[in-house]
Amino acid sequence: MTQNPKETVIGRITSVFGVKGWLKVFSFTDPIEGILDYTDWVLDLDGKRIPVKLEEGRRQGRAIVVRLKGINDRELARTYCGAEVRVPTTELPVLPEGEFYWLQLQGLDVFTVDGECFGRVDHLIETGSNDVLVVHATTGSIDQRERLIPYLPDKVVREVDLAGRKMIVDWDPEF
Repeated sequence: MTQNPKETVIGRITSVFGVKGWLKVFSFTDPIEGILDYTDWVLDLDGKRIPVKLEEGRRQGRAIVVRLKGINDRELARTYCGAEVRVPTTELPVLPEGEFYWLQLQGLDVFTVDGECFGRVDHLIETGSNDVLVVHATTGSIDQRERLIPYLPDKVVREVDLAGRKMIVDWDPEF
């Protein structure tokens, strides 16, 4: 299923947990327990949208385990494995000025401070030290290279214009 701009993926159900219908979830939120702040989920499983309600959840080691309303046995829970967990973007907390969700940066056109077009942000990668923009070339790009640009506000990323759908970076076109 294609990404709905009014929803964002916050996790993925990976496996069953125990025999009472609990599920293990890989959380994309930071901190990972943040996924538990959302109670109305839409599961995207093989193109089917399944609205579910989070009953309870907790951290279990390095993972999150949850119980969804109406799922009380292991075999029923197993049918949800592999589903993406989505929530409406309107449910996301408002960020402080100058901070952005990855989903807001995806699709922005990327230009150098000199006005040369690198392409469009396809996605981001978390590296540990800083996030990295993966920029794919477009028809107006200076070349057809894919670029990996560190997401370092004020150092590399000079401006993010969400309304204008563009980003200005201080990055050498040869790199």
